[in-house]
Amino acid sequence: MSSSHHTKRNLKGLWSWALYDWANSGFAALVQTFVFAAYFTQAVAQDEAIGTALWGNMMSAAGLIIGIGGPLLGAVADRTGRHKPWLGTFTALCITATALLWFVRPDASFIPLALILAGIGTLGSEYAMIFYNAMLPRLADDKSVGRWSGWGWGLGYAGGLVLLLIALYGFVEQGAWFNVPREQAAHIRAIMPLTALWYLLFCIPLFLFTSDAPGTGVPLRTALSQGLGQIRRSVREVRNYKDIAIFLLARMLYNDGLTTMFAFGGIYAAGTFGMTSSEVIIFGIGLNVTAGLGAAAFAWMDDKVGPRKTILVSLTGLTGCGVLILLVESLTLFWIFGLAVGIFVGPVQASSRSYLARVAPAELRGEMFGLFALSGKLTSFLGPLLVGWLTFASGSQRVGISAIIALFGLGLAGMFFVPAAKNKEL
Repeated sequence: MSSSHHTKRNLKGLWSWALYDWANSGFAALVQTFVFAAYFTQAVAQDEAIGTALWGNMMSAAGLIIGIGGPLLGAVADRTGRHKPWLGTFTALCITATALLWFVRPDASFIPLALILAGIGTLGSEYAMIFYNAMLPRLADDKSVGRWSGWGWGLGYAGGLVLLLIALYGFVEQGAWFNVPREQAAHIRAIMPLTALWYLLFCIPLFLFTSDAPGTGVPLRTALSQGLGQIRRSVREVRNYKDIAIFLLARMLYNDGLTTMFAFGGIYAAGTFGMTSSEVIIFGIGLNVTAGLGAAAFAWMDDKVGPRKTILVSLTGLTGCGVLILLVESLTLFWIFGLAVGIFVGPVQASSRSYLARVAPAELRGEMFGLFALSGKLTSFLGPLLVGWLTFASGSQRVGISAIIALFGLGLAGMFFVPAAKNKEL
């Protein structure tokens, strides 16, 4: 696709594609990190240590299921052609589960319901992203794929920021706009249907205006059989994709750190530094500001010097800031280094997506982005499990969170063995 072609005929589709990040980000920000996760550990579970362990176990189980099923779903989509039906199905699954979190009251008897719904929502969100990511190489040309990937992530953090502001001033603060009763934590629980509605409204432009790959006419049963065969061949012939294999292995480590950080960021802020629900949301707002700015700014770096170098710089920043967050005792210093982490979160995610978009064979993009999900989820049970049980065993969240820094460091080391995207990077 030429640059002029996508400028004239596909710009609306690209912006609609990027807006899906704005829609989807609410689940990660308000359910997985800053609102529901903290609510679960502080109000639903018996205590924060047990809540942290239970949340980690749930994220681990969801990650394992995503890792196993992702490559097969991607391979099937490669054979059926169209991505929107799959994207729509898993988007609806996440929206429904998020809305139903309203029914989780601040009582230990609601622990199973909370974990089941949050786990289903995580499955829907992550599976949807496989097909969403696989659409990008068809929409943007080689010279702009890094920018669009970065702008998508930037819009995602901007969406999370706006939704967090609405949650804070509309529901949580005293004198909130909507004056939702505080009995049974209704003002916190009401944020979950709001998040679901947000996702629903802002995902619509993609389904209306973004073009999809044409259908191949291959029946689903045949596609499943062919997809399984292709995965087996890919595993046997992985040496033919050695560069991608090295990259996915490195990403498996650092993305596990990112996933775990998102799962426990709000929990750590509330438990170790005693931040209230309002303060955790304000911290989340600040983090979304720095993450959005970082994703947008580094998007230009991705296209100029390449995604590999952008990832290396970002992982160095994440590791350094993470170490400092573990060491500081001052709440002020936690704010400073915590917000600094956000600068590097968006770029490492966006450039990971653009790296694979540049190097994946066109006929295997869905499968490769399925493997991309696998690399992000195959060991994603490990990070939350380590954090949860290290916290439980030591009684210290700092000890548990140290596992995240170790994963960042290992991923950074692995990226030094990843080659540049040949003939794509400058």
